[in-house]
Amino acid sequence: MADATTAAKDRVDRALAALERKVLELKARPASAPAIADDDLFASAPSDTASSDPTDRARIAALEAAGRDASAALARAADQLRGLLSVDQEPED
Repeated sequence: MADATTAAKDRVDRALAALERKVLELKARPASAPAIADDDLFASAPSDTASSDPTDRARIAALEAAGRDASAALARAADQLRGLLSVDQEPED
């Protein structure tokens, strides 16, 4: 079980390092630089370009629900990993 825990911790560490690199790249850009298309993942669409099509609204609602579900699943997984890591680090008598 320690090998699986170590592998999971390594994957989380790599993902966090990649995220940190992306954040540093974005912070290093000058304010006058043109915006990156995916610069703000969570920004809502401006109201003048927001679709009034019911199909689009339903798709957006489904994507938002999937995002919430994924977030909850990741939170549960992180809690489980923390629990496993704390069990592995307890001193033995």
